[in-house]
Amino acid sequence: MNNIRLRQFWDALHSSYWFLPGLMVVAAIALAFTMLTLDRTVGFEDWSLIYTGGPDGAREVLSAIAGSMVSVAATAFSITIVALQLAAANFGPRLLRNFMQDTGNQIVLGTFIATFIYCLLVLRTIYGEDYNPFVPHLSVTFSIVLAVLSIGVLIYFIHHASTIIQASYVIKSVSQDFHQAIDRLFPERIGISPPPEEEHRESLPENFANQSSPIAASRNGYLQAIDAEKLMKIACKHNLLLYIKTRPGKFVIEDSILLMAYPSKRVNHKLSKEINKAFILNRERTEHQDVEFPVNQLVEIAVRALSPGINDPFTAIRCIDRLGAGFCYLVQRKFPSPYRYDRDRQLRIIAEPVTFESIVDAAFNPIRQYSRSDASVSIRLLEAIAHIADYTINPEYLTVLRRHADMIARGAQEGLPEPQDRQDLQQRYHNVIAALEVV
Repeated sequence: MNNIRLRQFWDALHSSYWFLPGLMVVAAIALAFTMLTLDRTVGFEDWSLIYTGGPDGAREVLSAIAGSMVSVAATAFSITIVALQLAAANFGPRLLRNFMQDTGNQIVLGTFIATFIYCLLVLRTIYGEDYNPFVPHLSVTFSIVLAVLSIGVLIYFIHHASTIIQASYVIKSVSQDFHQAIDRLFPERIGISPPPEEEHRESLPENFANQSSPIAASRNGYLQAIDAEKLMKIACKHNLLLYIKTRPGKFVIEDSILLMAYPSKRVNHKLSKEINKAFILNRERTEHQDVEFPVNQLVEIAVRALSPGINDPFTAIRCIDRLGAGFCYLVQRKFPSPYRYDRDRQLRIIAEPVTFESIVDAAFNPIRQYSRSDASVSIRLLEAIAHIADYTINPEYLTVLRRHADMIARGAQEGLPEPQDRQDLQQRYHNVIAALEVV
């Protein structure tokens, strides 16, 4: 299993509420048997800090801890479900995956369940017959330690549950995903990138359209990732040129074209199935190879905040600030070439490129459309564009930013009823244009 599939598998485990608690339950079982073994082989009755009561008292202690852990675990689970419902209503269902990946909640649930299992396993070993009574003093003592630890975890959970549903926390978390995606994807390697002097030198063969064969998708789903190493090995093994027609983040429809393979005479059904395995499809998007996904999440929070039912422009402004910071970081990175070469410098793959324009469009267009009648949000969009312009001298990037500044100004001029608001926004627009021209 290669790195891409391992990461996808780990993301699936990390997004579940059973994996980490399950590991903690297994650890609790091992701990219970270890403590019981020590109790049977080593005498702890005379230790000052060890529980020294009889079998009836030990049963009561363990029963009380086990019963309370079940009740607290049920309460914690209910609070978690409520938090997920609030998150889906306020921030959008696409952000539920972020909450499901929260390690703190998983550890809390695992602690309560593991303590319950531990107490249950120790409780079954206590017997008080006159001829051979057995009380696992060390094991009972450790159950009390686990109960005290669980109280601390419960206090942490109350604080944590009230923190993770705050808008500032959610926006910061998604913004960090955006920065991490930038670090991971720019530049993204599929094979070996060409040196600068060879970039864009290659072009499709003249007979590519007639001699290439389409490879269709075998099922529906969001393209989460492309197994770059596998695809390059296939291209080299069969001496192919592969022109990818989609990219991670796009929804793939069954029988739609994934890529064009050249020449077509080397393509068969077996090869088509092998190529399909390099495209990892699933029911939802992830940010692993899709830099637009965290952008869409921030935009969704902003758009929901601007809806008439919520009407919270300050949350939208926070999202714009985070988007602006992310783009300031992005414009300093080199976008990868769509051309991918093997070790012999032969063109093997042409990838669907991710462009700065497409990412900016995904970020600013929805917010601009929903904020035409909100002066504060429109002004903050213009300020974000001015900040981004301070970090780049790329003329293509500046052209894209200028286009968005023009659209924001036009939309706000039509949507703002107050003349003074229109005047303020026009002044900010002139400042942005000056910043773009100076750069």
